[in-house]
Amino acid sequence: MTAKIGYDEVEVGTELPAGTFPVTRDTLVRYAGASGDFNPIHWNERFATEVGLPDVIAHGMFTMAEAIRVVTDWTGDPGAVVEYGVRFTKPVVVPNDGRGAVVEVSAKVAEKLADGQVRVDITATSGGQKVLGLARAVVRLG
Repeated sequence: MTAKIGYDEVEVGTELPAGTFPVTRDTLVRYAGASGDFNPIHWNERFATEVGLPDVIAHGMFTMAEAIRVVTDWTGDPGAVVEYGVRFTKPVVVPNDGRGAVVEVSAKVAEKLADGQVRVDITATSGGQKVLGLARAVVRLG
């Protein structure tokens, strides 16, 4: 596959379509099974609060994966992502209330690089708090 967005079609400041991603306890159990990360802070409320967390929290790598979806949906090609990194700033707290949490993601082109690549800066929030810091991806466009 090749990115469906052309390098010449974007400018610094181009905003990508935002994404909203629900996270429920069921989501966390499924992710734990797929990833092999069965840390009880992601599924056991009693354990999570005993270690000082407000409630069960989403896996950091799950949150990171949800955030990059805005970029991969925009490019149309997950293979277009050349580099991706984040800092985890706040946990995504997932209450057991039938609604769970929501991760809201926005992104924009921050820099045009050489070789048809752009740097995309990503903002991810949940419950009004920024959950990822310095979230950036380098993407090769068509």
